[in-house]
Amino acid sequence: MSTSVGTPPRSPAGAPRPSASHHSGRGGSKARAWATRAPLLPALIFLVAVTQLPFVATLVISLFDWNSLAPDDRSFAGISNYGSVFTDAALRESVFTTVLLTATVVIVSVVLGLLLALLLDRKFIGRGFVRTLLITPFLLVPVSAALMWKHVLYNPEYGLLNGGWAWFTGLFGVENPTQPDWISDMPLLAVEAALIWQWTPFMMLILLAGLQSRPVEIMEAAKLDGATGWQMFGYLTLPHLRRYLELGILLGSIYIVQNFDAVFTLTSGGLGTANLPYTIYQTFYQAHEYGLASAAGVVVVIGTIVIATFALRVVSSLFSEEANRA
Repeated sequence: MSTSVGTPPRSPAGAPRPSASHHSGRGGSKARAWATRAPLLPALIFLVAVTQLPFVATLVISLFDWNSLAPDDRSFAGISNYGSVFTDAALRESVFTTVLLTATVVIVSVVLGLLLALLLDRKFIGRGFVRTLLITPFLLVPVSAALMWKHVLYNPEYGLLNGGWAWFTGLFGVENPTQPDWISDMPLLAVEAALIWQWTPFMMLILLAGLQSRPVEIMEAAKLDGATGWQMFGYLTLPHLRRYLELGILLGSIYIVQNFDAVFTLTSGGLGTANLPYTIYQTFYQAHEYGLASAAGVVVVIGTIVIATFALRVVSSLFSEEANRA
């Protein structure tokens, strides 16, 4: 049996042979994919350079015993700095303060935001103007808002709160009442009130979006069936708002855990108000313990990532529900 020289081998029966157009098509699709991704590469490189590289540097510094006042004594410490983060009394207290501050601000701002969202979901004259006024606190720069609360409201000599207190007690015949020093007498409550005032509009916007996305047909059917307002709220509105409530709580927790401006401006971390970000600031800039401060910062970042992961899941589930409804 002989075969002719130069004859190409036959393909198995029924198997299509790859053609030049097939290879060119795959190459063209890859080229188109890279062409669409190329404009995003500068932003990706910038994002990595601004966020990931500093985090890697912080992670490396956290493994060293490094005090800037004695730079020659720098040495590798391993994970001992992380042990100090969880065993140091001041850091433990700051963690407790952070949890208490975050939980109080988030819960109260969600409740107030829900009440305001229910109010703005109704039609009344001047609703747009009222909505704009209610959003304004969230648009202020955090340091400016904290300074306003410190000097315009909390000041014991000329603050509006003390003026209002004097007017209220004057209604009952009390003259020259004792003027409380709000920051000294109730420091943590003073910080919480300022943050609640600033973050309630954020919760209100999220919950108002949830209220306006309710199925109109179901709400009208419930009215025709004779459901009361409380029944509609408990059985229809509240279950529909569950995802929006979760989103507001998670996003609020992410931001308030990292809050530094209100604590620094109002109390300078004194009187038991030092949260974890302020304690990291003190450790880094005042105690000059770079390794310990970096370890505490890594712990905060990891905790924030955990919370953000749950927030992203809630957001994706919201988008999935909207897509299925459409």
